[in-house]
Amino acid sequence: MASNSISSSSWTTKQNKQFEKALAVYDKDTPDRWQNIARAVGGKSAEEVKRHYEILVEDLNRIESG
Repeated sequence: MASNSISSSSWTTKQNKQFEKALAVYDKDTPDRWQNIARAVGGKSAEEVKRHYEILVEDLNRIESG
């Protein structure tokens, strides 16, 4: 987990699953994507879900680059 991910450490397993499902529903072309995902997750702001996504992408890039 990234050291600068203060809010990501408080994500529950249930919230992570809801986040993953919401990402599949609300793609990058969806208007108000982060607000919709935050609503689907519950208990997180649009900014928190956007940052959680950015951390996920950073982690995936690190894994893929070896």
